[in-house]
Amino acid sequence: MRSVSDPSSPYVQYGCGLSVAQGWRNFDGSPRLRLEKLPVLGPLLTRNRPLFPPEVEFGDIVSGLPVAEASCKGVYCSHVLEHLCFSDCRQALRNTWRLLEPGRTFRLVIPDLRALVDEYVANPSPRAASDFMRATSLGLESRPRGFKGMLRSWLGNSPHLWMWDANSMVDALEVAGFVDIRPAAHGDASDPMFAHVEERIRWKEGIGFDCRRPG
Repeated sequence: MRSVSDPSSPYVQYGCGLSVAQGWRNFDGSPRLRLEKLPVLGPLLTRNRPLFPPEVEFGDIVSGLPVAEASCKGVYCSHVLEHLCFSDCRQALRNTWRLLEPGRTFRLVIPDLRALVDEYVANPSPRAASDFMRATSLGLESRPRGFKGMLRSWLGNSPHLWMWDANSMVDALEVAGFVDIRPAAHGDASDPMFAHVEERIRWKEGIGFDCRRPG
């Protein structure tokens, strides 16, 4: 029987945060995780109170995960790509394509910019614009000040840098080389391994896609 996180698994989740999926390799690129993984210094700086589960591996999909090319039977990310700038997202999708075995599946879920815009336009409240900025995580309500503020900002949750709607994400996936791109819903993957990694609440809050590397 597999452990919670399987370092030999051909299934990869990146940007996992604190969500560790059974039978998958779980990666996150958070500076906080990188700090926690430092020998000797990490436990000292985090006061022996790590935030991330020990099974989470450090890995940045933009620079490339420590996973062999064309070795994955499935790749998944949930509410990750919107935290990347436009060019980094394009690079992340190219790197995701490279990880997959030919014919294998990539599934993702992101916030739906169009739905958020429609909600904003329909909102008669004088606070509609502020609500929209908070909902999209595109704004900055207060600037971090001082060393502690900057450190907290660096180690904390990153803001959204580029938002996508269905059409723009389909285009980005096509540019990266994916085929058979379709809208996806929670639990509709043909590969049952995705049932271990997908959280229903994350799909309620966004739009999902299912696609594959040709082959």
